[in-house]
Amino acid sequence: MSNTYFTFKHFRINQDRCAMKVGTDGCLLGAWADISNSKRILDVGCGSGLIAIMVAQRSNAIVTGIEIDPDAAAQASENVSSSPWNDRVEIICCDASNYNSDEKFDAIISNPPFFSNSLRCPAKERTLARHNDTLSATNMFTLAKSLLADNGTLSVVIPCDTLQEWSDEAIFKGFSIQRMTTVRTLPHKPAKRALVEFTKGICHKPVNNEFTLEEKPGIYSMDTKKLLQEFYLKL
Repeated sequence: MSNTYFTFKHFRINQDRCAMKVGTDGCLLGAWADISNSKRILDVGCGSGLIAIMVAQRSNAIVTGIEIDPDAAAQASENVSSSPWNDRVEIICCDASNYNSDEKFDAIISNPPFFSNSLRCPAKERTLARHNDTLSATNMFTLAKSLLADNGTLSVVIPCDTLQEWSDEAIFKGFSIQRMTTVRTLPHKPAKRALVEFTKGICHKPVNNEFTLEEKPGIYSMDTKKLLQEFYLKL
């Protein structure tokens, strides 16, 4: 893996102008999100364009990515242009809170910033990418309530210690958890991340399961191989 680019089986992500690089969280979410019946997908805070391109590979949907940082948005557009799915993916540089669409989306996906109280980093772009000031749970559900189709889903990857905050905000905004996968790095480690799918209204039988990244350090689990085999070069 290079700090300036990441090569997948069918596309490459250049990221030298993006504050946040390709990481496990985004890769898992891009492969995990249920987009089986989606015709229009929105990637909020799309960064380098990774998730937008991943879901384009997995579907026939029209995909829109929105990104507040101009450098990242420009590079995401370049990554999309050089991908096999450039005719179905559009990148828009804008603040998510100012984004409007005449048509609803079947799926909204986001790998939102998750540092809410830590020190701000010196670079403005990295601060935008890492902190949840612009894409908090409140902002995300407000956006989803406005832009999501009635039967659509909002899928995010978040730290497990923020699950209660997101769950409370979901209830307040009229959403509920429909599916959740907690992620462990190793079998003996506690889960640190959660892949969560929200839907409008009340889901009476949510699906919950666990996912382990590695059997032991450096050895991918069967879960990881199954989920990411269409993306990672070495799987």
